[in-house]
Amino acid sequence: LSLQQDVIAGFLYAILILVVFHPVVDLIDNFNLTYKYAPLIIIRTAFEMTAVEKIEEQLASLRIAKRSTLSEEPAYLLDIDVSKPAQSESSRFVAVSCSNKSIRVYNRETLNFLREYSSRPGILNGVRFAHACDSIVFSACSDGTVKCWDIRLATQKAVQIFSGYPSNIFISFDINCSDLIICAGTEKVEKDTFLVFWDARGITNCASAAKEPLGVYSESHNDDITKICFHPIEPNLVVSGSTDGLVNVFDINRDNEDDALISTCNSNSSVSFIGWSGKDYKQVYCMTHDEGFCWWDIAQLDTEEPITLLHVVDVRDAVCIENDSLRYLVGGLYHEKADKLFLVGGTSTGNIHLISCSCDGLSLVGTLCGGHAATVRSFCWNLIDESLLTGGEDAQLLLWKPRAVERSLAKKASMKIASSVQKRVRVHNSSLKSRKK
Repeated sequence: LSLQQDVIAGFLYAILILVVFHPVVDLIDNFNLTYKYAPLIIIRTAFEMTAVEKIEEQLASLRIAKRSTLSEEPAYLLDIDVSKPAQSESSRFVAVSCSNKSIRVYNRETLNFLREYSSRPGILNGVRFAHACDSIVFSACSDGTVKCWDIRLATQKAVQIFSGYPSNIFISFDINCSDLIICAGTEKVEKDTFLVFWDARGITNCASAAKEPLGVYSESHNDDITKICFHPIEPNLVVSGSTDGLVNVFDINRDNEDDALISTCNSNSSVSFIGWSGKDYKQVYCMTHDEGFCWWDIAQLDTEEPITLLHVVDVRDAVCIENDSLRYLVGGLYHEKADKLFLVGGTSTGNIHLISCSCDGLSLVGTLCGGHAATVRSFCWNLIDESLLTGGEDAQLLLWKPRAVERSLAKKASMKIASSVQKRVRVHNSSLKSRKK
């Protein structure tokens, strides 16, 4: 009996080995061979998929769920931010920086218009929600201020104004993850360009007097400071990018600017976008106005290893896209769960490309079509519910969701007027400098 059991067990084991590991050969298309595994093992779970495969699947499932209604004064949608979720809630608001010198606020789920804030005759640059209060929104202004609004209030006036120095024209800004420090970058005036810092505390209860700066950094850039980005989890770290080609990383806890400058990386071109990536966000990347891409590992600064992970002179030539083209880059996104950095680019007809980054190069993940009718200028991807917000030169704000069914009006015709992606930021021809490693 024991022998019979052993024989039967061995026979079943042999069958299992054959079913699981033996490839079944199919002849297809002119006798080309393709190998397929038995059904038992081709049923892959999401956990067995690679990170890029899973995101490719998520992207392919996105459909337009909502479109914002066109306003009486159509404008390019230049920058998007969503309110940070309160404890158990999801994001409630979307704020959009527009080319008509205004900030528009929408309901996050319905895209119903809620508020509009204007800074005329100044120009608003960028939009950010506070991290701890989802009703507080900021924007830098060309009149030398950073303005703060409270969505809960009916007033159109800023509840707090952070004033710079008389010559300051702010074109970039950010607020750190603890909501304690605001930093804004200036255009170059004569020979001067500044990073200006303020204490952001007390923004909701002292709306009368304008706040004066804590101080400035004035020696690390020699041209327009186009982008500023605080570290996602370290409130003392900030990176800045400029048309001088430099990407500087600072530790603002240090006593002076020279000590605060941790690293200077040279992109060799005018910087249009910067961000943090990698585990614990120890990497920095940037895009340039001529569609280049640079990626550095700041964790390697004190080692003998090179800090450059990837440098692509022109992403448009490096990414192969069949039956389509990549005309420009919009921005980047680090996917924390997948530990992958992605770039977002597009075409002049409104198609959106998602591009995966690795040290070996760039590769196309997928394309979203049929949404916008003109150049896409901004996006915000919510990694929690896998939804995507996009805004463009067709004056449309779109909400994409997995397997959504659009119930709003049909796609509007393009509202695009004379413009080009190259006009996003004024670019200067200036000598490039390189300081630290």
